[in-house]
Amino acid sequence: MTRSLLLLCLLLTLYGFQTIPAELFKLSESTLEERSRQSRYFATENEVNLISSGIGVLQDMGYAIDEIEKDLGVVTASKNVDATDSGQVAVAIAFMLLGGKNVAIDKEQKIRVSFITLPSKVKEGYIARVTFQRIVWNDRNVISRVETLNNDEIYLDFFEKLSKSVFLEAHKI
Repeated sequence: MTRSLLLLCLLLTLYGFQTIPAELFKLSESTLEERSRQSRYFATENEVNLISSGIGVLQDMGYAIDEIEKDLGVVTASKNVDATDSGQVAVAIAFMLLGGKNVAIDKEQKIRVSFITLPSKVKEGYIARVTFQRIVWNDRNVISRVETLNNDEIYLDFFEKLSKSVFLEAHKI
């Protein structure tokens, strides 16, 4: 019993000395691409104004604000949107006409937004990062898909509106 315990301790010690591969913590090109799409630098000294501008933009885009944590620079928002896809409906009808079983069709989706601000490590100002995700339910009320939206247009539109709002807020217009 003592030998087994000593052997186990020796194996655990040797296992603990394994080196971690350097590439383990290296971000992939796609991750860096996503981060650059989702983030923008703002040369403002007032984080609260940046957060307020972000909240205003989200509300203008039809989102309801779910949570605000100004001390942490975090805002979450969401909105419900119809997810019906005419292609899915056509396939479901074709299956039914051919005698197949009833196919589920996407019905509703919730778009969730996370808006985060943090001080820039490079220069004075703040980095704003936004992510858009969606949860899709089918006509059987079952979640059929959960995904991050990577559509460039959504991010460009948001940051264009945020830039204008920050400018107007900074100049009290």
